[in-house]
Amino acid sequence: MAYQNVTLEQKQQAFAELREVKELFASRGWFPGTSGNLSVRVGDYAANDFQFAVTASGKDKTVHTPEDYLIVDQDGKPVEATTLRPSAETLIHTEIYRLTGAGAIFHIHSIYNSIVSEWFWDRKAVPVKAVELIKGLNIWEEDVQIDIPIVSNFAEIPRIVPEVTERLDPKIPGILLRNHGIYAWGANAFEAKRHLESFEFLFEYVYRWELLNGKK
Repeated sequence: MAYQNVTLEQKQQAFAELREVKELFASRGWFPGTSGNLSVRVGDYAANDFQFAVTASGKDKTVHTPEDYLIVDQDGKPVEATTLRPSAETLIHTEIYRLTGAGAIFHIHSIYNSIVSEWFWDRKAVPVKAVELIKGLNIWEEDVQIDIPIVSNFAEIPRIVPEVTERLDPKIPGILLRNHGIYAWGANAFEAKRHLESFEFLFEYVYRWELLNGKK
């Protein structure tokens, strides 16, 4: 297993990155009611053999404790003895890592991403055209339109995974769960943060544009 080669320093670095991002996002109100989850991949990667540090389930993300994170494998199972449980949505993280080889995945809840996911549910994607922050997603074409995928939100997380597999667009580093929140990822924590912040700007832009033009 690749985890045998993960060093203490790599684990500490992953936990430090999660702590920094958690504190920032919590200050923005993106973790209401202990919602949301964050992960950073550690060690070597193969599509069928990888591991990542992830936020523990049910923890208040506005505070820091020694029980905030654990490390799980490609099946979402803890790789070390622990009483902590990974986030209920860890299986979505495992599928995104498997499909993309990303280095970090961040999931938050906001009013804007929840509303636009419902507004555009019929077309299964949020359309955004010619907005500067599209460049924050590493998409540089002039006046480009992107479609941010939306998938169903089921109480049983394994039911969501096949839709993630089907709808994930390799050009768009994010996917929305209907009335739930955004998953954004990147090659590392810095890039995943940039992508998530760009998505949130775009969702607020779409929300305000639709209202301003009397479309909603």
